[in-house]
Amino acid sequence: MAVIALAGCSGAPGVTTTALALLLSWPLEPGRRMILTECDPDGGAVLHGLLQGTLGDRYGLRNLSVAARKGEFGDAFWRQLIDLSSEDGQAGPHERLLLPGITDPAQAASLGSLWQALAVMFRGIEADHGHDVLIDLGRRGAVGPSGALVEKADAAIVVVRNTLRCLQAAQGRVAALEERVGDVGLIVIDEGPYPAGEVQQMLQVPVVATLPYAPRDARVLSDGADQPRHFTRSPLMKAARTSATLLVQRAAMRRARLGARGGDAGTAGVAHAR
Repeated sequence: MAVIALAGCSGAPGVTTTALALLLSWPLEPGRRMILTECDPDGGAVLHGLLQGTLGDRYGLRNLSVAARKGEFGDAFWRQLIDLSSEDGQAGPHERLLLPGITDPAQAASLGSLWQALAVMFRGIEADHGHDVLIDLGRRGAVGPSGALVEKADAAIVVVRNTLRCLQAAQGRVAALEERVGDVGLIVIDEGPYPAGEVQQMLQVPVVATLPYAPRDARVLSDGADQPRHFTRSPLMKAARTSATLLVQRAAMRRARLGARGGDAGTAGVAHAR
């Protein structure tokens, strides 16, 4: 299975909405789980977006940070997960889980040591349990201390819209990630006029998947709007299911290449830490 990091750039490309669409569409074998973690230093969006503030601040990274300082990180991690399985109308209980992010960017300063612990935790979850982990890094979460998360992921994916404004904003972001981890891919939100080939040429990395620009359906995920009829069969969610399969394949190919070159240094470090 896989640990996949999603990053964005300035211009609100839709990283969290994309992550939620993938979470609720991810192909799951019996006994497997998909865990989405909001690791954006600028703050998470799901608690007051999709969930409309119904859970307050009872769950999230901030609480996990407090538990880590008490030496209770491992057990606390699983208690901080919210079950979103019913949101897709088809998954069984406890199959699609969310770790909400911080609610105030000022809280990011207290999370310095947590990022590395999470990176190790995610690799352990994938290796020991076979679950998939999706990391929402937001617009700046792959730099600084939280960069440990993308360094240990199986795949680093930047979400962009194919508009000139967003593509220009993404150039520096993609180049920095390529230098840091290599093998960066793109998910393109098809809002603008540029086809995948031109996007690849401009950013010099491959387009792994494309999602339709569907504001009405996206608002269900980003703002908790009422679901239209047949939402799970909408073009957005169908494309998300296809995208999830492509991401799994990309992660598996990258892992195979690393294995052929003598193993993944990040994974080896995790094994030592456990």
